[in-house]
Amino acid sequence: RALAAASIDNVVINLGWLGGQIRERVGSGERYGVHVVYSDERENILETAGGIQRALPLLGREPFLVVNADIYTDIPLPCPLPAEGELAHLVLVPTPAFKTKGDFSIEDGKLSVAETPEFTFSGVASYDPSFFGEMEPGRAPLAPMLTAGAKQKQIGASLFDGEWHDVGTPERLAALNASS
Repeated sequence: RALAAASIDNVVINLGWLGGQIRERVGSGERYGVHVVYSDERENILETAGGIQRALPLLGREPFLVVNADIYTDIPLPCPLPAEGELAHLVLVPTPAFKTKGDFSIEDGKLSVAETPEFTFSGVASYDPSFFGEMEPGRAPLAPMLTAGAKQKQIGASLFDGEWHDVGTPERLAALNASS
């Protein structure tokens, strides 16, 4: 619904664990006002970067938005696109209490790797397809690619200080539901 409200009409969903249930619930996306296609990796879970790389033929040649499915947020969509010379733009949030430290910092509008990172990656970002174009197909985490891109000052970043919750565990989902 949030994607449709942001005039995002075409959605690609990577299917991993419980993918059949997701496909059953979401279907074609028509009831949500979007068109959904699926990139099925249930037989071989590829992690975030590997899953995105596999879905590139479905995403096209223009920069695209990625929104993690295990967050609850009111981050404005779409987030900023990568600026000229950048391969991605990440939205960061204040580091939540359940984490011992953040993931990254922001320096002059760019993602930065600091000794004491201030912020957490929200799971909302835009990417230029070329960020994943040189990858070998297969299982690959995203964090090392983001760190490398940050060190080369190729990734933009912005801070969002509104509602954001990581509901990636049953406990955190239950806590959010209890507070609503």
